[in-house]
Amino acid sequence: MEHNAFQQYKEQSVSTMTPSELLLLLYDELVKHLVRCELALQQEDFEQLDASVDRSMDIVQYLDDTLDRQYPIANDLHRLYDYFGYQLGRVKIGRNKEVLGEIKPMVLDLRDSFRAAEKNCAEQPAAPSGQQP
Repeated sequence: MEHNAFQQYKEQSVSTMTPSELLLLLYDELVKHLVRCELALQQEDFEQLDASVDRSMDIVQYLDDTLDRQYPIANDLHRLYDYFGYQLGRVKIGRNKEVLGEIKPMVLDLRDSFRAAEKNCAEQPAAPSGQQP
C-alpha cells in the first residue's frame, strides 16, 4: 500500500514539473546512470553496466526525440545526443572506461549549462502583457 502511494506521488510530482525542471531531472538521472556505469566497470559487474548503459541510452534518446526542431540549437543538440548514444554503445560493447571518461564531463557541462539557463530565466522579471522584453 505504501509503495502504491509513493508511486502516485512520484507520478504527480513529475506531471506538475515545468519543462525546465523535467529537463534537469532527466540530466540528473543520466548523470546518475553514468556514475553507475563507472562503478560497474570498476567492480566488473557487467550486468549492472549493461543495465545502466541501456538506461542512459534511453534517456539520451528521449532527450533527442523531444527536441523542438524549430530552434537552430536543436540540430547541434541532436548531433551531440547522437554522439552520446554512439559512445555509450562503445562503453557497453568494449567495457571502455576511457570513452565513459570522455562523455561524462560533457554531460555534466551540458546539465550545468541548462541549470544556469533555467536559473537566469527564473531571475528575469516577466514582461508586462503585450510588451516585448
